Amino acid sequence: MKILVTGATGHLGSLVVEALLKKVSAADLAVSVRNTEKAEALRAQGVDVRQGDFDQPDTLAKAFAGVDRLLLISTDGDNETRIRQHQAAVDAAKSAGVGFIAYTSVVNADKNTLSLAEVHRATEKAIRESGIPYSFLRNNWYLENEAGSVQAAAQGAPWVHATNASQVGWATRSDYAHAAAAVLTGEGHENSVYELSGKLRTQAELAAIVGEVLGQDINVQNVDDAAYADIMKGAGLPEFVVSMLVDMQSAIREGALAVESDTLEQLLGRPAQPLNEGVKAILGK
Repeated sequence: MKILVTGATGHLGSLVVEALLKKVSAADLAVSVRNTEKAEALRAQGVDVRQGDFDQPDTLAKAFAGVDRLLLISTDGDNETRIRQHQAAVDAAKSAGVGFIAYTSVVNADKNTLSLAEVHRATEKAIRESGIPYSFLRNNWYLENEAGSVQAAAQGAPWVHATNASQVGWATRSDYAHAAAAVLTGEGHENSVYELSGKLRTQAELAAIVGEVLGQDINVQNVDDAAYADIMKGAGLPEFVVSMLVDMQSAIREGALAVESDTLEQLLGRPAQPLNEGVKAILGK
């Protein structure tokens, strides 16, 4: 059985490959990357490194040839670009005769109010319509998404957010990667939809965990959208990034990530990694 991971040199993809190499032989694993030079270390381990560019569909058809199970990791960019790229990947998978697609989506994708959920709804639809058996890995928020706040807090800055007391199911990127590896190598996951979340917590609760790791009190500031935007602009972020972050804060405030589920731990076969361990990793401790 040949398993292929797209975006294998990215933050999530590299962790998935690492997890897979503990479950299958390198000869059974392939990766699709835009720049093959970045994957030379994988090639040296015996992994089949293939060139695949989401903006060049012909390369994807070649990259997916002979693949039994595919992990399609969502790309980066604006919504229109990502939807186009994902559609090209699904089309290429169908053309290549791929037998199974696992796709990294977002929790509650069909109803989620996050702007990025539009991409996941469209991609899930494309995969369903392809007729290829699938598993939608609807990931909640990566703890690493809060790295900026964690590192700023370590320097004494306040923990700023605009989500009120809304909850988020943070988990480490490593846990989401191991869950993906479990689906790719396991049985009985065809046509499944998995809502994957850690324990639900508020921003204040997460800040408290960070404070315990740092051994200091953190000043948590819950502000409105306008104030949050001003703070982000003051940090030097571009206008379009600030607008995106404000939209995310607004959606989270409305409960977009308050999805409670123990499916992540079921797939892992163990408890989720404690968030304080993930915080230590972010801080390099």
